[in-house]
Amino acid sequence: MAELLYKDLTGQIRQAAFEIHSYFGNGFLEKVYENSLNYKLNKLDIQCEAQKQIKVYFEDNVVVGEYYADILVEDKIIIELKTVKQIQKVHIAQLINYLKATRYKLGLLINFGHKKLQFKRVVL
Repeated sequence: MAELLYKDLTGQIRQAAFEIHSYFGNGFLEKVYENSLNYKLNKLDIQCEAQKQIKVYFEDNVVVGEYYADILVEDKIIIELKTVKQIQKVHIAQLINYLKATRYKLGLLINFGHKKLQFKRVVL
């Protein structure tokens, strides 16, 4: 069985997200969760940046635009945050497109809008 990509780091991110969801519950705007997760990860000495601009590539490594990740962790993991009732296929497809366009290998889709935190790993 293959080892999960960035297993320890994603475990820390997941734990931080659970603590935030336990504290706030659901019902806040996405920005509250984004700021809280960014704060919590920095407090854990995990390098991360909210609303990080990332280049979008097309054929032949041509830069065709930019995308702003909700949170970029250690220049390895894109975190896409949601505050919706349920994660939908379109949210997963959105994250897959972000990974393809930016050439990152791992994305985490975290939904704070459900009564239970929803956490989805997306590997490209």
